[in-house]
Amino acid sequence: MKQNVVAPPTRGPNKPLDDLSRVLESGQINILWVGKVNDIALPGSSPRRIRQTNVAAALRSLYTFGRMSRADLARRLGLNRSSSGQIVGELTESGFVHEVEDLSDRKGEQSRAGRPGILLELVPDAAVFFGIEIGVEHITAVIIDLCGQVQSFRTQAFDAPSKTVEQAVNQAFQLALGGIDDSVLQRCRGLGLSAPAHVNAQGFVSLAPIIGWRNVPLSQIAKAAFPFDVPIIVENDANAFAIGDSYKHGPSGVTLFLLMETGVGGGVLIDGKLFRGGHGLAGEIGHTLVPGSGGQRFEQLIGREALVSQYRLATENSTVDLDDFLNDVRDRVPDAVTIAETWSRHLALALTQACRLLDPDRIVLGGSVASLYPMVSARVAVYMAEGQEIAFPAPQIVVDEDAELGSAFGAACLLHQRFMSLESDAFANDDTTQIGAVGGEGPLPPNDER
Repeated sequence: MKQNVVAPPTRGPNKPLDDLSRVLESGQINILWVGKVNDIALPGSSPRRIRQTNVAAALRSLYTFGRMSRADLARRLGLNRSSSGQIVGELTESGFVHEVEDLSDRKGEQSRAGRPGILLELVPDAAVFFGIEIGVEHITAVIIDLCGQVQSFRTQAFDAPSKTVEQAVNQAFQLALGGIDDSVLQRCRGLGLSAPAHVNAQGFVSLAPIIGWRNVPLSQIAKAAFPFDVPIIVENDANAFAIGDSYKHGPSGVTLFLLMETGVGGGVLIDGKLFRGGHGLAGEIGHTLVPGSGGQRFEQLIGREALVSQYRLATENSTVDLDDFLNDVRDRVPDAVTIAETWSRHLALALTQACRLLDPDRIVLGGSVASLYPMVSARVAVYMAEGQEIAFPAPQIVVDEDAELGSAFGAACLLHQRFMSLESDAFANDDTTQIGAVGGEGPLPPNDER
């Protein structure tokens, strides 16, 4: 049988999946989008595997396109109504999907006869996913629901270089779990953990120089310390940041991400797919050497530590911090403006070199240092123009609007992706087993209206 490959959908309320409908014929051919990443899997044709694929596809359709009728869902899945109805029945019985009245076509028609239509939508609080960022100077924890919306957000100061890995993990879990109701914890379907580190696919940290980690089995340590048996994924902080942004803005084009904290991490998304490179280190612009700097790396010139130390030296005040510096730049304090000007030049050099290699459509700046960019964006643009002999197209440069969430949100999104894919244990049951009963757990937690 001929198997076609189609591009993954972009997120939006009214974008039909015509290609999907042509490819998925009565459940005989199935294509899997793994969350927002366009890795394609062609599963086996056993009835159990087909059912598993269609359940995951139904959840992804309702997540991506929002509430819809049973007929619309069947068309998007390429299934007949009977087959689609069985999938919907399982999802509603398990608590992941429920029915709501469609009152949109009754507005202004007070006297219209008949009952309103019925639509299907995800139950936001049917599942929750935890995301944690272990940073150099802070820990951030978020909880997102089945609709990908943030339900809880916490952060606290933390000195990672002074702690062991085990201490860091334990403190992170205390922050994430403290005061959380047991009913929420029982609906947890996974934990994502991010750190400024080189991480392989097994969650092993080979090197994290800025926090002093080397050859650390972080995934194993986290699984041993977490009080619940749930999937755990460990990811580089910049890559997690990139995944989180793709949840908010969709997967199209080439996007370069810079996460600027004490260090500067980088990530690259190409049409929604994370480009890792041959060794998982693609996009690490912060570690490249700066010409004429005496062997310094970009992160030593544009990271948080560089700005704070320079401003403390300029003001002869050892207590000023990044917020003080940013406030003084806004107030046009001469010393602060001079340092910001130098920072602009170094950032422009880093971005110009990255643009020549990647030709991104968009550059997203995140982390606490990114707050400086809007105040000096015009200067960065001038330096980037001066650094090019040819008039290359300039990418859009934006600052992440949810900078306080850091990479913790993206870490949670990784588990949300997994849950809505064939990797999820929730959909691997026998046909007679309820989805929500996997592992003896009940159904999972909710999401806000889009």
